Amino acid sequence: MERIEITGIGSELQGVGRLSDGRAVFVPGAIPGETVDIEINRDKGRFCEASLVEVAEPSPDRIAPECPVAGLCGGCQGRHMRYERTLALKRRMVSDALSRIGGLARPTVLETLGCADPDRTRNKAEYPIALQEGRFVIGAYERGGRRIVPLEDCLLQAPESVAALREVAARLNGWPIARHLKYLVTRVNHRGEVMAVLCGDAPIAPEMRRLSPAMPGVRSLWYCHLNRRFTHALDGSCTRISGAPTLTQRLFDLDFEISPQSFFQVNRRQTEALYQKALEAAGVVPGCALKLLDAYCGAGTITLSAARYVASAVGIEIVPPAIENARRNAGINHIENVRFVCGDAAREIPALLARGERFDVAILDPPRKGADAALLQALARADIPAISYVSCNPATLARDVKVETVCLLSKIRSAPHIDIDLDMTELDVTKAETKATYEEIKAYVLEHTGLKVSCLYIAQVKAKHGIIERDCYNKPKTEGNRVPQCPPEKEKAIEDALRHFQMITD
Repeated sequence: MERIEITGIGSELQGVGRLSDGRAVFVPGAIPGETVDIEINRDKGRFCEASLVEVAEPSPDRIAPECPVAGLCGGCQGRHMRYERTLALKRRMVSDALSRIGGLARPTVLETLGCADPDRTRNKAEYPIALQEGRFVIGAYERGGRRIVPLEDCLLQAPESVAALREVAARLNGWPIARHLKYLVTRVNHRGEVMAVLCGDAPIAPEMRRLSPAMPGVRSLWYCHLNRRFTHALDGSCTRISGAPTLTQRLFDLDFEISPQSFFQVNRRQTEALYQKALEAAGVVPGCALKLLDAYCGAGTITLSAARYVASAVGIEIVPPAIENARRNAGINHIENVRFVCGDAAREIPALLARGERFDVAILDPPRKGADAALLQALARADIPAISYVSCNPATLARDVKVETVCLLSKIRSAPHIDIDLDMTELDVTKAETKATYEEIKAYVLEHTGLKVSCLYIAQVKAKHGIIERDCYNKPKTEGNRVPQCPPEKEKAIEDALRHFQMITD
């Protein structure tokens, strides 16, 4: 056990301090400014992860969490501190990312816009299901692991979602198909109507049809047959079991049809505030005559919200079902000054420019992994005067701000570099390694953290955990160069991916 001072904040609101040997240590549940006693539970070499044993000098912002599983469940990170402090720390996280990753000197970051009542605000939930101690349980993943904490309630979720959770929990051990189920996903709209998706690893849709009477409060029931190596709860093929094919969600004065795999912001109240700020920042206000481009339009939520004010709007999305939803949503809301294009925005934007189209403003609302580099380059060449970027990940936002640097870094011969030979045919493949390929691990890390990791870094982390039995990379060809070592944040991200694919269990 060691006593340390918490001086910083991590990407998941965990406290960060320094050990007596100078290494950084991440402590969930600790608040900057506190002095705490900790116990190391994971030694990562250049940094450590620790559990909080006792708070010797508490922060004035520390409170007793209302949730009975706070600290065990991984769904919330800030219930041990005043909500106002979480807002201040999130602002600090954005500022730090823009400075450290984006290279911006003293970036201006405005005050975080908080929610009037942050409880019961989420309209989507993903509850994992697994067999534990001889019984099937449903709830949330524990903090930092894959074990499930059973839930009877969740203060983040709407009461209707919790009711569906309880229905499944009460019946789960009586269902013959329970051994195949991996998740329950719920969506709840502004009217309290529920769409429920049970997700499993086998084609059991026919058996699912016998379960629909067991969920009377559900308006739309689906089954998602997950892909063999699924990366998220809805990574598969969805079949409607009973009820309505879509759920109608309200945003501003517009209606949007949502299907199981449609993207929709999870906090409707804050989404309206978020989109309003994003549009105002881009100069999209009532009466303007701008031509707008939405490069990640999804089901058209931002595009259609903006179309009320602009002269014309074009939304681009690579996922065909999302474009179908977007076009249908335009019809539902009787909006005619908008069109949607299905394709890769990095290719479609140059094609639009080649046909003579020009845009006054662009909106970016990419997934957590951030914007594609090719898209950023296409936007840079399009010479659009204003770009409004909506991001759920400060790290990828900061990375994408450096679009010109991204282009420069792609010209590897123009700057000093290290040559590394990685011969995939020389890898020792153990039983654990057969569970996921290097490309699948890369994709998982990129999707969940926005970080790009190399095969070399993955190999180093695998070797550390005994998955690889010998060196799987060659020495640098250039004499005098050293093999680069995986940075701490990428090491942690790779380990999380290995846990997801059940390649490590620590």
